[in-house]
Amino acid sequence: MLSSLFCFITWNPGLEAFHIGPLAFRWYSMCWLIGLVLAYYIVKQLYKQQGIKAELFDPLFVYCFLGILIGARLGHCLFYEPGYFLSSGKHIIEMLLPIRFMAEGGVKFTGYEGLASHGGTLGLMIALWFYVKWSKLKVWTVLDNIAIATPVTACFIRLGNLMNSEIIGKPTDVPWAFIFERVDMLPRHPGQLYEAIAYALLFFIGWALYRRQPQRVGTGYFFGLCLTYIFTARFFIEYTKEVQEAFEAALPIDMGQILSLPFIALGAWCMWRKPGLKRQ
Repeated sequence: MLSSLFCFITWNPGLEAFHIGPLAFRWYSMCWLIGLVLAYYIVKQLYKQQGIKAELFDPLFVYCFLGILIGARLGHCLFYEPGYFLSSGKHIIEMLLPIRFMAEGGVKFTGYEGLASHGGTLGLMIALWFYVKWSKLKVWTVLDNIAIATPVTACFIRLGNLMNSEIIGKPTDVPWAFIFERVDMLPRHPGQLYEAIAYALLFFIGWALYRRQPQRVGTGYFFGLCLTYIFTARFFIEYTKEVQEAFEAALPIDMGQILSLPFIALGAWCMWRKPGLKRQ
């Protein structure tokens, strides 16, 4: 323990990246923005390479942004804190708007404190269904293109969690442990960093596969790979993380793992149904 103590990383960055006048921009928001912008340009390039009409692209970003944000917010509120957010009309409003009603009266702007990746994934899938209906593009083509870029966004979201010192890992004495000063002075697994690295690796794997076999776009293979990889990684990394809500301590596996299982199953089905046959 003492020999590895000097390797621990003391972690306590400021929440705010910079200010413009009275406006403060948080690292968490910046990471979300960077992830979405990078995914935007990746999918734009994919559309161009595949000869998809340029006018069909920009609305895709709007659908994805709204689907991810709404789904992630509702997912956190309903999966992790339903007892709070469904307990009163004011709390339902807090679920939908980035505010908090103060006990002493008045309203405080808080931003969206709590976003769940499983809800964001589900929201994205629903948004893409509406986008496909509008654009008349083939559903598997849209899903595969989004899946190639999604790991980049997922990576930066987890980096945002790291900057916020949230979704922390369990105490450990591994030499790369982080001491999250805003939480306690215990060395802990940097679970957020584990996930960010895993998702970055998935992007490079998916991009390499696409470069070798671009004809697989439209089969559902990349969509299946993305779901299977991300949520399998999430399932096992959860073992290094603290539970987010007290009720999870009584479960055989935590809520993140429970919610990962159907996505893993769906991803496996998409990959192995008939990956060599291009679907329309």
